[in-house]
Amino acid sequence: MSQAPGAQPSPPSVYHERQRLELCAVHALNNVLQQQLFSQEAADEICKRPLSQLALPQVLGLILNLPSPVSLGLLSLPLRRRHWVALRQVDGVYYNLDSKLRAPEALGNEDGVRAFLAAALAQGLCEVLLVVTKEVEEKGCWLRTD
Repeated sequence: MSQAPGAQPSPPSVYHERQRLELCAVHALNNVLQQQLFSQEAADEICKRPLSQLALPQVLGLILNLPSPVSLGLLSLPLRRRHWVALRQVDGVYYNLDSKLRAPEALGNEDGVRAFLAAALAQGLCEVLLVVTKEVEEKGCWLRTD
């Protein structure tokens, strides 16, 4: 079917969720998938479930975005900012490499890093990014299949 000369084609129907609260990860997922598939509750459940399924030996490191208290000297303010923290295994020991720490903090073995992640996720408003090699990403082997 042809259009009349000078007529504008109708724009495609594009699904787009607008920002609500601090649910940008949920909105981003739904916008990429072009439909409302994820709710906050579903995204929270997914975040908690892969924690036990992470194949940590396949993960180069983790980057967490955490709420961070704001203070002026000794005075703690009722504000929260976001802070990025790196976790990494070195010689069989996982470390919290938070740039606000004076020195790296040993978390221990896999159980220790999983406990740290569980505590961070329990605080809410925590995002976890996995850093993996291109090969691990392509194979999808950062999750255990058992």
